[in-house]
Amino acid sequence: MKTVLVNGEGRTTQAETVAALAEELDPAPQTLLIEHNGEALLRNEWDARPLADGDRIEVLKVAAGG
Repeated sequence: MKTVLVNGEGRTTQAETVAALAEELDPAPQTLLIEHNGEALLRNEWDARPLADGDRIEVLKVAAGG
């Protein structure tokens, strides 16, 4: 277990990667934009980005509309 900050709030997780955390946060992670420790990530980087205790994650949910 580790504690990460998600949008400024502490969250305990067993996720080992940003991708696993995204799945935990939203059943439709393809609608998310994620920043890890101040670096915006491309979706294809999520699987390779490990999470560590104290990491800072910013999440934005993208919604299309008119």
